[in-house]
Order: sequence, then structure tokens, then C-alpha cells
Amino acid sequence: MVRYKKSEEKRKQILSAAFQALSEHGYDSVTLQTIADYAKVSKGVVHYYFDNKEAVLIELLQWLTGKISAKEQAAVAEQQTAEGKLVAYIESAFAGPAQNRSFYRVYLDFLARASRIPVYREINQRFYDSCAAISTEVLTLGQQEGIFSKKLTPDTTAPLIRAVIDGCLIQWLMSGDDELHAAFKDSCHAAVMKLLRS
Repeated sequence: MVRYKKSEEKRKQILSAAFQALSEHGYDSVTLQTIADYAKVSKGVVHYYFDNKEAVLIELLQWLTGKISAKEQAAVAEQQTAEGKLVAYIESAFAGPAQNRSFYRVYLDFLARASRIPVYREINQRFYDSCAAISTEVLTLGQQEGIFSKKLTPDTTAPLIRAVIDGCLIQWLMSGDDELHAAFKDSCHAAVMKLLRS
């Protein structure tokens, strides 16, 4: 049991290192040696856990999107009202300048390849399915509470909510200004509320 725990910790150490390396250098520049250097282990240790760079990156994308999904779901579950759930969802997505910068630098690299690499597309689809489930929960509860438009359907509205969130975060990232993070979060909330009340 102790051996299993240590091996899982080592895997997480390597994945964390891969995330940091990708965030700082980009997908194309990162090698197994880069990941090993960031993890402060030998390349052989990385090879022990992963067959190649692609295997590390596939597991990294699963790990990253899984962590974010779980965090967002937990934040939303703590709230009782549609507006509270929406605020919690957006607050969770807008984790902070440093966290959002690191994540979106890596995530955009993956998205650029998702249309050509089926496994990335499948992992990303699972992430967006989770996002859609949260958005559907917010929408349907808000419709029951009478604060969101009854004309809206989850199939068309749920993807738009995440599109607004991701769009605002990408626009913030491109601004290069950490001080605008809160303003983009507020604009995101206002835009989603306008969408849901239309």
C-alpha cells in the first residue's frame, strides 16, 4: 500500500512538472528531459511511469481538466440558489491571475491540437460535458425560480455559458494585465446573466 501511494505521488510530481514546463515553454519546446528537469528526477524515472512525451501529456490533460471540473462542481454544489451557483461557477473559473494564466497557456496549446488528435478531443469533450452539466443545473434552477428565461434550452444555452467564460478568460490573458482580471470576471458575470435573462 505504501509503495502504491509513493508511485501515485511520483506520478503527480511528474504531471505537475509537465504542467509547469508547458506553461513556461509551450508544447513544442517541452521534451521528456525538460519534464524530468522540472520534476527534479532522472529521465529514466519519467520513462518508468510514462512511455513517451505524448503519454505524459495525455494524462496531464485528463488530470488538469478533471481537477478543474471537480473544483467547479464542488463550488456550485455548496450554493442553493441559481444566482449563487452561477457566481460560484464563475468565481471558480476565475481562480486568479497566476492560476488562470498557467492553465490557459497549457490548455490553449492542447486545444490547438485537439482537432487533429482524437484523444485530446475526447478528453476535452468530457471536460465540456462537465461544464454543460453545471450550466444546465444553473439554468434549470433559475427557470424554476423564475429569474431566467423559460425560452432557453440547456442544449443551446449550456455551451454558450462556458463559451462566455472561456472567451472572457482568453481575452484577459491576451491583455497581459493582471489588474484587469476582476473586471473581466465582472463582465463575464454580467454577460452570462444577460444571456440567461434574454
